[in-house]
Parts: sequence; C-alpha cells; structure tokens
Amino acid sequence: MIEKRQFYINGAWVNAIDGTDHQVIDPSTEDPCAVIALGGQADSDAAVAAAKAALPGWMATPPAERIALVEKLLEVYQSRAEEMSQAMSLEMGAPIDMARSDQTGAGSWHLANFITAAKAFEFEAPLNDHSPNDRIIHEAVGVAALITPWNWPMNQVTLKVGAAAVAGCAMVLKPSEESPLNALLFAEMMDEAGFPPGVFNLINGDGTGVGTQLSSHPDVDMVSFTGSTRAGKLISKAAAETLKRVHLELGGKGANLIFADADAKAVKRGVRHMMENTGQSCNAPSRMMVEAPVYDRVVTEAAEIATATKVGPASEPGRHIGPVVNALQWGKIQDLIQKGIDEGARLVAGGTGRPEGLNRGFFVRPTVFADVTPDMTIAREEIFGPVLSILKFDTEEEALRIANDTPYGLTNYVQSADDARRNRLARQLRSGMVEMNGQSRSAGAPFGGMKQSGNGREGGSWGIADFLEVKAVSGWAAE
Repeated sequence: MIEKRQFYINGAWVNAIDGTDHQVIDPSTEDPCAVIALGGQADSDAAVAAAKAALPGWMATPPAERIALVEKLLEVYQSRAEEMSQAMSLEMGAPIDMARSDQTGAGSWHLANFITAAKAFEFEAPLNDHSPNDRIIHEAVGVAALITPWNWPMNQVTLKVGAAAVAGCAMVLKPSEESPLNALLFAEMMDEAGFPPGVFNLINGDGTGVGTQLSSHPDVDMVSFTGSTRAGKLISKAAAETLKRVHLELGGKGANLIFADADAKAVKRGVRHMMENTGQSCNAPSRMMVEAPVYDRVVTEAAEIATATKVGPASEPGRHIGPVVNALQWGKIQDLIQKGIDEGARLVAGGTGRPEGLNRGFFVRPTVFADVTPDMTIAREEIFGPVLSILKFDTEEEALRIANDTPYGLTNYVQSADDARRNRLARQLRSGMVEMNGQSRSAGAPFGGMKQSGNGREGGSWGIADFLEVKAVSGWAAE
C-alpha cells in the first residue's frame, strides 16, 4: 500500500492541514493500492497564497530562463519514465506497454513541443512595422488553477503545466483523486528540475471540495480544466463571481465518416482507436458512420475486430485493453450498453458483463452496436468505454447533418479517397479538430473543441497563448 498524504506547496512537501484520507483503487483488482489525503479550504488557501507570492518574480523571469527550466524538467521526466509508467498503470488501469509508449510518452511529447513553440514565441514585439512606438506585450494571466482528469493523466498535466510555466504563470495543480500518484511523482520532478518555490504547487482533492475552492478563489486568475461537460459547467458557474478566465477541454462524441472509397485499413483503424485506453478518451471516434453501399461489410469487419480485441490486467505486457477506472464508470457503461439493446440497436460484438475469465476488476467487453439511429441514447451520450455505435448514411449531406447533430464538437474523422470531399467536410464539420484518413495532428497543432466540448486550445503556441494576457503599450521608447 502506497501512502502519499502530503502536498507540494511553496517548494516543500507539507502535511495536509484539514485533509481526509482517500483510498486509491487498482481497477484491475478492485483492491486499494494507495492512500492519499484530500485537501480542505485551508490547504487550497495555502497553495494559492504560495503561488500568488511567487508570481511577480516568476513573471519577471526572462522567457529564456523559464524555457531552460522546462528543458531541465523534460530531462528529469525522461530519466524517471518507468516510474511514471508504473504509477499510471497501477492507478488508472493503462496496460503497462501502453502506459510506457502512449501515456508517459504523451508527457515528454508535449514538453518538447512547448520548448520548441516557446523559443519561437514573441512575448514582446512591435505592433507593426509602421508603429515603432506601439508595443504588444504578452504577459502571464497570473495564478492558474490546473484541474486534470484520470484518463490521460500526464497528457493533461504536461499540456497545462508546460504552457503555464513558459508563459510565466504560477500554478496550483489538482489532479484527479482517482489517479493522483503520477501527479505526486511529477511534483518531485518539478522540484528536482529547480523551479522556484511557489511557482508550482500541488494539492489533492475532489471536484466538489478543492476543485470548487480553486475555481471560486479570488486570488486565482485562471482555471484550466479537463473533464466532463457537467463538471465544466459547474466550474464555470463557480468562477463567474470573480470573472476569472476559464479554459475548458470537455467531452466529445466524435463521428467517424467512412465513405465507400475509404482505404482498406479505415475500419480497423476506427475500431482500434475507439478501443484505445479502453474507450476512455474524449476524442474517441465513438460514432462510426458508414455509407450505405459498404455498410454490411463494415459492420461485419468491425464486429470481428472488436471480438478479437484482448482484455486483461494492466500489469500484463502485450497489446490489450485494460479495465475502466472505477466501479461507478463500469456501472454507467453497463447501463448504457443495456440501454442500446433496449432501444433496438443490434448488438454485433460484446455486451453486458465482464469478459470471459475476468471475474474481478472493472473490465468491459469490447462492444459494437449496428443499426444505431441518431436519436438513440448510445448515439448521443458520451459513454467513455469501449463501446462503438455504427450508423448508416446515404449521402454526404446526410452524413454531415448527423455528424453535427450533437452538443459536442471536439474531434471528427473522415475516411475517403476524394480530396475535394474531405476538404469540403473539414470546413463544415463543427468540431475543433478534424482528422482524415488516419493522419494524426502534427507537433504543435492545437487540441480543443467547440460547443459543449469546451473552449480554448492546448498544445504548441496556442496552448501558451491561453495562459497569456495581451497588453498594448503606446509611447514605447527604443531600447
């Protein structure tokens, strides 16, 4: 049993002031694997006060020096990558090989991209060539509360901390209480990298406690949150009283449009992407929309791929999916699978209950529904598990209408050999990201959504800009 009852505040590890104990559960076994302390108001106040005190000096630190510390952080992170992988695999159920390559790898990827973007970012520059006495200064928003989820822990921690650090913000990180061990390890790395006391602070807590305390705190200038749309709305309400900036990266219900001329790997790519991380990704292509002439073939192929998808404990090596994070999530997924059956969708793979041979742990059967209609619950709600819904369409116009008929707008996908069609759809799909023919976004591309998938962008120069205020100065004297 791992015991981590301390917080990292003002450059030191301190005991919780008024915290309560919380058990972290290994989702592969359902057994407790750690005990942490959840903070209270006094802990939140202490962390915010430390960040507020550190802010003036950190803002005044030249960008090159801030970037150099992030470079040092990246070195430390890479040297302790195995520890990070083991922590995430244990606490949130990522299979160990996937934890090493994707979960931990995402952190080093983002830090490296922020270093590149920050070196090219103009924190101060003339307004234009014709206005030499007008200056545009990008300065830190201030104290930033960073609230991160359990499903891609280091992906989200580094997207927020890396951007905030190079921007000059002091910060308070509240990781998910479901997967806190990786963040506590990350705090050790920040300390080892040599960030000044108070620039980075970490307290554990739940959303209704520390999350609300930070969101409503008068000395917090910005909240950057990744999680559910429901929680994003509550954070926005809590932050409204102080008019602080709120950045939200929320849920999704991505459409994957597969046309008759899609490449031979399109279906396999779509199903595997849906099942990755046990379906616990906000940008998962959970609605596979298929053109009528190839619909039956695609349904058969998708069912075969899902049935062949292996499920197993996170500690085992190999290419398989692990459990979902907790009992609550497992129960929600079971209810939605049953809802799909009850509403008349055709179950072609998986179903309710645990996979054969797994009687303990929060394991879900890789599930595929065919003949799903846009009004069904499984076509509208974010399931956040390994459940794929397949819908049929006849025309491009119908596909576009169904794809956009959702409150979400994070990522959509297009599979077609028709260049003009792909470009047309990319312009018309209402989502912050569109990925086509399996081509992933490049380094530095922004991540984020529209509608109820949130606001703001993470990654690269856009991610840095989210943590900056823009100041216009006239009468600037030449230096």
